[in-house]
Amino acid sequence: MEAIDLGLLVLRVLVGVTFSLHGFQKLFGWFGGGGLSGTASWFRSLGFGDGRIAAVMAGTSEVVGGLGLAMGLLTPFAAAAMIGTMTTAALVNNASKGFWSAGNGWELNGYLIVIAFAVAITGPGAYSLDAALGLEVLWGPVPAVAALVAGVAGGWLRWTTRTPPVED
Repeated sequence: MEAIDLGLLVLRVLVGVTFSLHGFQKLFGWFGGGGLSGTASWFRSLGFGDGRIAAVMAGTSEVVGGLGLAMGLLTPFAAAAMIGTMTTAALVNNASKGFWSAGNGWELNGYLIVIAFAVAITGPGAYSLDAALGLEVLWGPVPAVAALVAGVAGGWLRWTTRTPPVED
C-alpha cells in the first residue's frame, strides 16, 4: 500500500463512518439518538417547520455522505452532502457562539467541512470504489470546489429558509 492511499483510507473510514452514525441516530434512534420523532422535535425548536423534513434531510445527508466518503464512492457528491449538513449545523447551532467547540462554537463543523473538501481535492485514493470503478475524473480541484460551493450554498439556503425561533 502506498502511504498516501493508506492514510486516505484510514481518514475516510474513520470520519465517514462516524459521520454516518449521526445520521442513523437521527433517522432510527440508534446509538443513543433521538430517532425521527425526537430529531424532528429538535429541528422544530430550531425553526424548521414541523421538523420532519429537516430531520430526514439531515439524517439522510449524514448517512449517504458519510458512507460515500468512507467507501470512496462518488466522492465529491459525498463531500457536498457532508459540507451542506455541517454548514447548516454551524449556522443554526454554533455560529453565534464563536469558533471554539468548548463554547459550543463551530470549530468541529469547520473541521468536518475541511476534511470533506480536502478528500474531494485529493480524491479518495487507490483503495476506494471510485478508483475501482475508474471514476478518477471526479477527483481534483474543480470537482472539489463544485462540491464546496454546492454544499455551502445548500446549507446556507436551508438555514435561510427556516423561521428562526423567537428568543425569550
